[in-house]
Amino acid sequence: MNQVHIVNGQIFTGEHWLNSVTLTTQNGVIQQFSTEQPGSQHPVTTIDLDGGKLVPAFIDIQLYGGDGKLFGELPSVEALQATVTSARRGGAAMILPTVATNDNAVALAAIKAVRDYWAGGGAGVVGLHLEGPFLNREKRGAHDLQFLQQPSVEAIGALLDGNIDVVKIMTIAPECFGGEVLDFLKSKGILLSAGHSNITYEAAMAHFNAGIPLVTHLYNAMSGLQHRAPGLVGAAMDHGSVMASIVADGYHVDAAAIRIAKKIMGQRLFLITDAVTENKTGSYRHELVGDRYCLPDGTLSGSALSMHKAVQFCIQQVGINEDEALRMAALYPARALGMDHLWGKIADGYQSTCCVLDAGGGCRLVTLP
Repeated sequence: MNQVHIVNGQIFTGEHWLNSVTLTTQNGVIQQFSTEQPGSQHPVTTIDLDGGKLVPAFIDIQLYGGDGKLFGELPSVEALQATVTSARRGGAAMILPTVATNDNAVALAAIKAVRDYWAGGGAGVVGLHLEGPFLNREKRGAHDLQFLQQPSVEAIGALLDGNIDVVKIMTIAPECFGGEVLDFLKSKGILLSAGHSNITYEAAMAHFNAGIPLVTHLYNAMSGLQHRAPGLVGAAMDHGSVMASIVADGYHVDAAAIRIAKKIMGQRLFLITDAVTENKTGSYRHELVGDRYCLPDGTLSGSALSMHKAVQFCIQQVGINEDEALRMAALYPARALGMDHLWGKIADGYQSTCCVLDAGGGCRLVTLP
């Protein structure tokens, strides 16, 4: 075991702020957390934060690529590594690379790339997020219409049979499914997220009550909150347990709309980046326009966010306090994945990879020895 003494800054445990702590770690896991000075029974490493902050590492469950490699369009181990590297610079230690609606061959190649990445010892990838192809064409957003599919047992099997070890989340439009087909999809045991959907409030509530636990990028590409038709937005806000991701860049969602959702949903709202990278081929030709990405026709197609930037936007523009903004990037996405016993806090039994926010506004990941 090793002891790590952290000084000269602030440590956010996920619940409290402290000025110095001593952690005993082994094999990448925090074995003991203490506010006492280090003892003499184990080697001691001192980390000087130099006025910065040590916080739980972030988790991004929806992003498509990074560093000029659009994994979601041209999947490979190299593109996946570029996506991981880009995400890590923004403080995300764990990600779910995402494939937008495309030919099945692209999704299957992405699944293989994740497997190969794992087999080569690659870290930081929880699994894959398939955003589509079973979406509502009226709310497809930037998704390529030609690749949308009608849900069926056969279509689901073609994507998921033998692949549920990799696919962790699938975004679907629940109203496009018949009951038996949806039950078949649920039997696969992956997390289902309602999105790109024109569902009614009443139907959405019924699906949430029947076990759909998540909503993909709240407000974007879904039936909106109207006074006589509350839609998917209203259902997500009104339900007691469903969680929703949100893109906090000021383009996908206005700061006031994020603030309203946060007041209503509390701990059920968490951050994603929805980040893409420049791409000049295929169905998703993302072009950087200012500090967001659009398709050639001007359709908003993704963000230029990192998780750190999303946290900063929530603090500076939305008015969410720092503690809660950090939890929206770490603890709450971990909870959405059922991993909040391992990630999202600096505490006994949690992973020892953390994020350092330096005094100059930078961000970096550290794995405590």
